[in-house]
Amino acid sequence: MIDRTKNIALVTGASSGIGLVTAQTLVKAGYRVYGTSRKQVAGKPGITMLICDVTDKASVEAMIAEIMQQVGRIDLVVNNAGIGLLGGAEESSIDQAQRLFDVNLFGVARVVNAVLPIMRKQKSGRIVNMSSILGLIPSPYNAFYASTKHAIEGYSESLDHEVRNFGIRVVLVQPGVTKTSFEENLTRVDQPLPVYDSERTRSEALMRKWMEAGDAPEVVADMVVKAATAKKPKLRYSAGKQSRQVRSLRRFLPERLVDSLLRKVNEFPASV
Repeated sequence: MIDRTKNIALVTGASSGIGLVTAQTLVKAGYRVYGTSRKQVAGKPGITMLICDVTDKASVEAMIAEIMQQVGRIDLVVNNAGIGLLGGAEESSIDQAQRLFDVNLFGVARVVNAVLPIMRKQKSGRIVNMSSILGLIPSPYNAFYASTKHAIEGYSESLDHEVRNFGIRVVLVQPGVTKTSFEENLTRVDQPLPVYDSERTRSEALMRKWMEAGDAPEVVADMVVKAATAKKPKLRYSAGKQSRQVRSLRRFLPERLVDSLLRKVNEFPASV
């Protein structure tokens, strides 16, 4: 029998990594949780897994309809589904860049558009969009990925103002580098150029090193719960020490100094 006293949460991209840990943490926080994946996977205790391709409007709408048929409401949406892209900006075709945006930005918009009528009718709802520190700063050899996260920032902040009058809030969680499988959801450039080979390889090795020292997914999941349950939510939630540092760096330091620090962190030669 379904417990209709529990709030209903939907977490996209919940088959592994941050999405799975977030779904599990929401279960512990008292939510009835639905997760999505592109292929059928077995659900963990307390999590009902549904198939959904966020790049397909019909797939998104069918997934939402299934939840509504089962429980009749959706109180929380965590838009976590996303993919990465490693390589020089010049090394990606426009088609590849568009596919990245189709998942990371327009995939979020498809889910949001499907749940907003439900939340308006309920006169309540919380939407948590997964951003990144790369929504705040540039990242060499992650140019298009960083662009999608910058776009999520602008989309979410604008949307939040549009839906507040309906009792709905939209908030952002900004993880730093997180310990997940490096290969998980990572795409590589489709038109690699020899001129970038050495720097691309170096950047990939650097990313692996950062991930080994990164935050545990639980750090992000705990911040999602905080963002989901706050009575007066903030617009942005920094998940972890690195995220807080980057946000302060971007906010308070002069642009020229930020530029210099980013080159240092990415192990580039100092600017001339």
